[in-house]
Amino acid sequence: MAEHLTKETFKSKVFDYEIEKDWNYKGELPAIIDFYADWCQPCKMVAPILEELAEEYKGKVQVYKVNTEQEQELAAVFGIQSIPSLLFIPKDGKPQMARGALPKKTFVQAFSDIFGV
Repeated sequence: MAEHLTKETFKSKVFDYEIEKDWNYKGELPAIIDFYADWCQPCKMVAPILEELAEEYKGKVQVYKVNTEQEQELAAVFGIQSIPSLLFIPKDGKPQMARGALPKKTFVQAFSDIFGV
């Protein structure tokens, strides 16, 4: 199951942008964050794919979701202009943003290329 993040859980599990200036990922596993909204049709297409990936990569990749309507500050911090926007966070290194509804094979390839899983 993908885990929904609020500003507070984001700061404790991913990155405390209010305290730290440089990126410092707090997680134990690589992660992907889906910035979405309930009204967004492409987001609805990506949601079941991310749920499948959350199961298939359980223990290897953490799947998070951020509702941009409810968490406008988080969306602003990451400069989210269009949704879905997907933030790929490797265990070490800088995160990478992808935009738009991606097919499952693209996620699988990205998990291999970016996360090494």
